[in-house]
Amino acid sequence: MKGFIIALQFLTRLPTPAVVVDDAAFARSMRWFPAAGLMIGALVAGAAWAGALVDPWIGALIALIVWVGVTGALHLDGLSDLADAGGAVHKDRERLLAVLADPHVGSFGVVAIVLQLLSKLALLHMLVDARAFGPLVLVPFAARVGPLVWTWWLLPLHEGVAARFRSAIGPLDLIGWTTALAAASWFTPALLVTPLLILWWGWHVRRTIGGISGDGHGAGIELIETALLLSLSVTARWVQAT
Repeated sequence: MKGFIIALQFLTRLPTPAVVVDDAAFARSMRWFPAAGLMIGALVAGAAWAGALVDPWIGALIALIVWVGVTGALHLDGLSDLADAGGAVHKDRERLLAVLADPHVGSFGVVAIVLQLLSKLALLHMLVDARAFGPLVLVPFAARVGPLVWTWWLLPLHEGVAARFRSAIGPLDLIGWTTALAAASWFTPALLVTPLLILWWGWHVRRTIGGISGDGHGAGIELIETALLLSLSVTARWVQAT
C-alpha cells in the first residue's frame, strides 16, 4: 500500500497520506504505476459522465481538464521535451541531449502539447458520445504498463528518474501487469494494441535517443493514451454501425 501511495504522489496531484520515502521505496513504487492509472482513469471517466449529462462536448472538455489537472501535466512536459529534442536530432547526439536538458519549451514542444490536447479532446468527445465510460477507465492503466516494460528493457539515458527505477522492476512485475492487461483486453478488445504500442515506443526511443529517461516515459504514456483513445473510438463507432 505504501508503494501505491508513493506512486499516486509522483504521478498525480491527489491528496494522499504522508509517508516516509527513500530512494529504494520510490523506485519500488513504479510497480504501482498501472494501479495509479486506474485511479486516474476512474476520475476522468467520472468527469466525462457528469459533463455528458449536459452535452458530449462538455463531458469531453471536463474529462480533459480533470486528466491534465490530476496528473499535473507531468507527462505533457515529457512530450514537449522529446518534441523539442526531435527537432535537434538531425544535428548530433550531443545537441539532442542538450535540448532534453534545457528546461525551456521550444516551438516544437508547444505544437506537440497543443496537438496532443486537441487530439484527446476530439477522441474523448467520440467516446462520450458513444457512452463508452467503462473502457475509458482502462486507458491510463494500460498506458502505464509501458514504463515497467521500458525500464526493464532499455538502458537509462542518464542518471535520473529512469535510472532510479531500473533496479526495482523484474519479470514477476511484468508478468503480473501483463496478465492484468490481458484480462482487461478480454472485456475491452480495443486494448489489444497496447503491447504493440509499448514495443513501438521502446524501439523508437532506443533508436532516436539511445535509451529511456523520465521524458521518454512521460511522452510514451501520453502518446499511448491517445492511441488507445483512438482505438476505443474506432471500435465504439464500429459497434454502433453494426
